[in-house]
Amino acid sequence: MKELLLNLETQLATVTAIQYIDEDWGQLDDYGPNPPVKWPCCLVDFADADYSEIGIDRSATPQNRQQAFGSVTFNFANRKITNSSKNAPINQKDQAYLLLGIIEEVHTKIHGFRPDANSGSLIRKSFRRVKRDDGIQQYRVIYNIGLNNV
Repeated sequence: MKELLLNLETQLATVTAIQYIDEDWGQLDDYGPNPPVKWPCCLVDFADADYSEIGIDRSATPQNRQQAFGSVTFNFANRKITNSSKNAPINQKDQAYLLLGIIEEVHTKIHGFRPDANSGSLIRKSFRRVKRDDGIQQYRVIYNIGLNNV
C-alpha cells in the first residue's frame, strides 16, 4: 500500500495548482479554523479493500496469494473566500471555481492510471460534496482499484 500511495502522490504532483498533497490522516477534521494544510489541497487514502484467495506461490512471502478490490479516496479542499455569484467579476469567479478545475485535471491524470506493478487501473466511482460550516470547500472523489498477487 505504501508504494501505491507514494506513486499516487507523485502523479498528483503533476497538477501544479495543488499546493499540498498528503496521505489523509484527518487534517481537515477537528482542527478548527486552521487545518494543517496549504490551499488548495488533495488528501489521499486507501480507504478499503476486499480480499480473496487466488492460490499459493511457494517462492513468495507470504505464500498464500490474494487478489483485492478496493477504493482510493481523494479529498480535495480549498478556502472558499471569493464570490461566485452570477454578477461577480470573472477573476473572482475563476478563483471560486478553481477547485473544480483541479478535480477535472486530476481526473485526466489518474483515471486509468496504474500506480503499482500489481495494480489495475484507477476507475472513478463517485463524486460528492462534503458540507462544512467553516468556510472550507471540500469534495470527495472515490476511485476503485484492483490489486493482484498481493
